[in-house]
Order: sequence, then structure tokens, then C-alpha cells
Amino acid sequence: MNIKSKIIFFLNRNIVNLLFVNNLKSNKKLFFRTYKTDKPEDADLLFKIFYDIGKYSLLMKRVFSKPDRWSVFRKQTFIEMDNLCLGSLGIVAIISIFMGAVLVIQTAYSISTPLVPLYTIGFTTRQSLILEFCPTIVSLILAGKVGSRISSEIGTMRVTEQIDALEIMGINSANYLILPKIIACVLLNPFLIIASMFLGMFGGWIVAVFTGAVTSNVYIFGLQSFFDSYPVFYALIKTSVFAFIITSISGYHGYYTRGGALEVGRSSTLAVVYSSILILLTNLILTQLLL
Repeated sequence: MNIKSKIIFFLNRNIVNLLFVNNLKSNKKLFFRTYKTDKPEDADLLFKIFYDIGKYSLLMKRVFSKPDRWSVFRKQTFIEMDNLCLGSLGIVAIISIFMGAVLVIQTAYSISTPLVPLYTIGFTTRQSLILEFCPTIVSLILAGKVGSRISSEIGTMRVTEQIDALEIMGINSANYLILPKIIACVLLNPFLIIASMFLGMFGGWIVAVFTGAVTSNVYIFGLQSFFDSYPVFYALIKTSVFAFIITSISGYHGYYTRGGALEVGRSSTLAVVYSSILILLTNLILTQLLL
């Protein structure tokens, strides 16, 4: 029996025990007994992946339970909208303007034949910003800014035993701390991306006009040419999914932080790394499904 067959056989028999693990040592022994390999480190890595998926699934089950008090939940959601989303508007604006400017310069440089009309510069800038640069690149930036903040905030509460105090008071700490962040980012991040699109096109217009790459009228005509609203819808769908990934993964790593200040920093780093990887992977999947 090859390795692939062993994995399938194991999942068919023990998927519940593996994902919803109650006894780590016993399940790990079961895993090694079923998945025989000459490289134990590979089996250990595979076990850790399934173990983390199980912990994440159980955490999300707690997160999406009914809030204890709706008034507190609404208030906390508005606070997170201000801290996580509106607080990111400045960095999003700066990045978007410079992305649009660089796209115009690069597109103008690439057009070296008179056979290509100059309005292609505006058209290419618009399509690049809407389809990929604004939803994906800006989300990666937000994974670093917002994700590290969420992970470090919740991780600090964990190591200082504030989360334990919430549990003692009978509060669902996962729901209270993580769900408002998820709702805030899923609802407001698409508006950040829309603003990013307009600012990127505006940054491109500034460079196009002041460098003489193309006239203002031609650039604006290119922005308006062959416009289809579906790519905007596609970009907003991606943005909402990316927002969920950023907040849930960062909340997971922060919630299960153990140790002290060093572990809080390590959790923040892992949150940013895993969020970025999942954003890129999800981007590929959604692009294949939606386009």
C-alpha cells in the first residue's frame, strides 16, 4: 500500500478522532500506527496540519455561536470597524496611489508600437487594479497590518490571563473577541477596496498627465472603455473572503498563544505568514471558479 492509499485509509477510519481531538497523545500514536513511513517527521507534520484544522474548526464553532448580549456585540463591532478598517484607510490610500502611478509608467513603457492605441494605458491600468492589484495586494498588506494587530491583541490577553477571566465570568471569549473583528472586516474591507480602485486610477491619472505619457482625455477614455461590472463584483467577493481569512486565522493564532511576550510575537508572525499563504491559494481557487 503506497503513502496516498494509507492516508485515504486513515482518513476514512479516523477523521472524526483526528479533527476533533480530545487526547493528543493517543491520537498521535494512532496516526503513526496507521500512517507508517520511513520519515517520521513527515507524519508528524501531516498530523500537526490536521490537528490545527481541528482546533480551528472547533474555535470557529464557538466564534459563530449566538452572542451573549447583542448590545455589547454591536458596540464592539463598531469599535472594531473604526480600529481595523477605518484605521487602515491611510496606508491603503498611499499604496493605491503609487500602484496606479507605477502601472501607468510600466504600461506606457511597454507600448512601443503605434499600432497600439494610447487609451490602452488607461484600460490596462483599470483592469489590473480591479482584477488583481486592489483586492489581492491590498489584502496582503492588510494581512500584515490588521492580522498582526489582531493576533498580538488577543495573544496578549491570553498570556495576561484576561481571557481566562472572561471564561470564569461565563462569557464566550472566542465569540466576544473574534466575531466582531470578523464581521467588521468582512463588511467594511470591500469599501476599502473600492476606495483603493478609485485612488489607484487617480494616481495613474496624475502620473499620466504630469509625465506626458498620455493626455488626460485619452487616459479617462481608456478607463471608461469596454467597462464591465462583473470584475468589480468578482473583486469584492474575493475581498470578503480574504477579510474572513485574515481575521479568523489571526484570531486563531492569538487565541491559542501560550507563554509570554516572545510567544505573542511568534503568534503574530505565524498569523501573517499563514494568512498571506491562504490568501494566495484562495485567490487562485476563486479566480478559477469565478472567471
